[in-house]
Amino acid sequence: MNTNLGVAFAPQIAAAATRHNLDPRLLAAVAAQETGGPASSSGRNVVGDGGHGHGVFQIDDRWHAFARTPAAMDPAQNADYAAGMLASNLNRYGGDVHAALSAYNTGSPTAAGTQTTWGDGTQLGYADSVLRHYTQLGGSGGTAATVPAASSVSTSSQPDISALFGLFQQLSGAGAAMGMPLNVPPYHPLAKIDEHDQRDLAPDSTAAAADPSA
Repeated sequence: MNTNLGVAFAPQIAAAATRHNLDPRLLAAVAAQETGGPASSSGRNVVGDGGHGHGVFQIDDRWHAFARTPAAMDPAQNADYAAGMLASNLNRYGGDVHAALSAYNTGSPTAAGTQTTWGDGTQLGYADSVLRHYTQLGGSGGTAATVPAASSVSTSSQPDISALFGLFQQLSGAGAAMGMPLNVPPYHPLAKIDEHDQRDLAPDSTAAAADPSA
């Protein structure tokens, strides 16, 4: 497991990413977007977003019961919960990283989401800003369309993800066609993700800059 990410809470982030078969740098980039800001590629364990965002990944207590528990301020459990949401979104949107990140922020795979103004004046939507952090952390291909494989996982021993996802689509297709939500497997060992929404809300970058406690 690669814990040399150069960010705060790197061991916890790397462990969570490995459990959910994510690139640790991608998960670290989400933390940087949520609680680091454009001037930092490292997140912080804080309460922000007007008191609604909890922990390194700013899990929002308006959408997630987990955020209303003490576990939300434990970096390891917070990272694991965020990794579970991101992995679920990646499965839902066929491995499209940009769509999964947008949905993590807004609930929609196509919404621009929270706008961040970087030091060079560039204004980026949520997913694009996360991918810029990802590139700064050493990730390859800032516009990647599919999830990067975790470096510590041997792909030769892994199940055929495409086949599993195809089966998932077949089983859930009838319900989705009628507008029914897809059934996400219960999340363990932490309290499971709220079934009605897979989004989380990032704090407004302008407000976060003005309020050091955000």
